Amino acid sequence: MTKYFTPDEVEVLIPRLAELMGPLVDLHREVLRLRADLAEEQRRIMLSGGGTLDRDAWRARSRRIEELTRDIQEGIGAIMALGGVPKDLAIGLVDFPHLMDGREVNLCWRFGETSVGFWHGLDEGFTGRKPL
Repeated sequence: MTKYFTPDEVEVLIPRLAELMGPLVDLHREVLRLRADLAEEQRRIMLSGGGTLDRDAWRARSRRIEELTRDIQEGIGAIMALGGVPKDLAIGLVDFPHLMDGREVNLCWRFGETSVGFWHGLDEGFTGRKPL
């Protein structure tokens, strides 16, 4: 059975959400950077007709991506244990189920916000946020 949150219930969680989401945003950014580095290395090798690969550096980056991914998964699990649904790690977006006039919607919190002031329908995303 779905637990529906009130804005006040989400606001109580904001300090913990911020504590969890801040590092997740940074970890996500680092994974994207490392993946881009690997893609650029692949591109360089392809364009040079098969240049040399620094296998140790490649393995180290790949291992780091795996480690960061595990850390991200743990952070997402912690947010989900609070009842939130992480939506976008790039901007730190978390939704919480809410009933508004008998209709299921999402309360929408973004990392850096000090309160929950927005909602959107289930078929809408961040761009469909409306003030509470």
